[in-house]
Amino acid sequence: MNPDITSTVAVKSRAEFRNYYMLQNLKSIKMLCLIFFALNLLFRIFLSVFPDKITHAHNFPEFSMSVWVNVILCPVFYFVVTWFYNKIRVSHKSTIAMSIFTIMFALYIIFSGMASSFIVTYIPSDNLIGFMIALTVMGIICVFEFGQTMFITLTTGIVFTLTLASLSNSSTEILYNELICCILLTGFFFISRYNYTYKANHFLQLVEINKKNREIEQASNFKTEVLGTVAHDLRNPIAAIESITMLMELDEPDDDMRENIDMVKQSCEKARSIINDLLETARNDNTDELVVNRVELNGFLKRLADGWNSSASIPNKVIFTSSPTNAFADINTEKFQRVIDNLISNAAKFSKDADTIDITLGASDKQLQIGVKDHGVGIPKEILPLIFDRFSKAGRNGLRGEQSTGLGLSIVKQIVEKHKGKIVVESIVGKGSTFIINLPVSN
Repeated sequence: MNPDITSTVAVKSRAEFRNYYMLQNLKSIKMLCLIFFALNLLFRIFLSVFPDKITHAHNFPEFSMSVWVNVILCPVFYFVVTWFYNKIRVSHKSTIAMSIFTIMFALYIIFSGMASSFIVTYIPSDNLIGFMIALTVMGIICVFEFGQTMFITLTTGIVFTLTLASLSNSSTEILYNELICCILLTGFFFISRYNYTYKANHFLQLVEINKKNREIEQASNFKTEVLGTVAHDLRNPIAAIESITMLMELDEPDDDMRENIDMVKQSCEKARSIINDLLETARNDNTDELVVNRVELNGFLKRLADGWNSSASIPNKVIFTSSPTNAFADINTEKFQRVIDNLISNAAKFSKDADTIDITLGASDKQLQIGVKDHGVGIPKEILPLIFDRFSKAGRNGLRGEQSTGLGLSIVKQIVEKHKGKIVVESIVGKGSTFIINLPVSN
């Protein structure tokens, strides 16, 4: 955008900007119609309640007539602008008729303000408040092209001059009022042009932001697709390596060979864990909504705790306690099981064998609160804000040498937020950590 008064939007964006500002113009005109109608209706009621005293006021007949005209014309303008507004909301395209209507309404408001200045004393320089307000309001609330602004300015100046000449014979008075009118119209012109430039710059910034957002979204989708494809394709060679190690175990290897085979198996298991995390991340990025069911969480969490206790995957005992007898939430059981399993396995990594892992369920203020607490080493304060970041640098090896991919807790956070929930963590070094999930209660 050029800063000069004749500046305009580039041709490639001009039609789109016109559609944008026309919708705003019509919306503003709708509101202004209601306000102007209410003001004139109040005047009409006021004149009806106190007729005796007011009818003796200077130029009362003309003032009363102008109020009646506004009371009649405002609803007409309102119905027309409502029709145009509904039309542009559906089609998203402005028309010449809309532009003409906007100019007509602007002239109507300006002429009404001008008329109020003439009616009071026939000498507008003695009372220019109405004229000045009308020009200022139209210059601010509506966006006009350069040619439209020039047309409104010149038309208003001509009408003012002709009206003034018909009501006054004094050349000094005419010159004085013409000078004031020129000042006001110049002010209107520059306000209108500044408003156009401001709205145009704002619009172009929105267009640029939307363009960048689309580019970012496309890049993110491409990244997710590549991530998912690569992770998926890596499964086959890892499975092949695991098959070979199984065949090697059948040959009754010696101790050195057994150690190497175990190392390969551990590496494959680690790689498969990373691949699963990458695939889960890609799936979460590509899925905006989850398929959820109404689930009673007491039974759901107890089954998970019992499953961990019956398996030999961790040495810790998982204890489940609950305060509400019935706690229903809308969850995707497969995804949410991954959340709880991830938190339990994470807790076990940083707990001694004798430590318990506590799962709690509570309810408050239409929220369900699930806690997964360990009594392990805790999380240092400096890395606490980083633990939910993807590929977090806060990842640490477990007490038994378990390695971290830096993806587990970010996946947990993703899934919880897709359930319209929130997860926070509280931790004290040397005493353990508690991960708290807040979920909305199912109605």
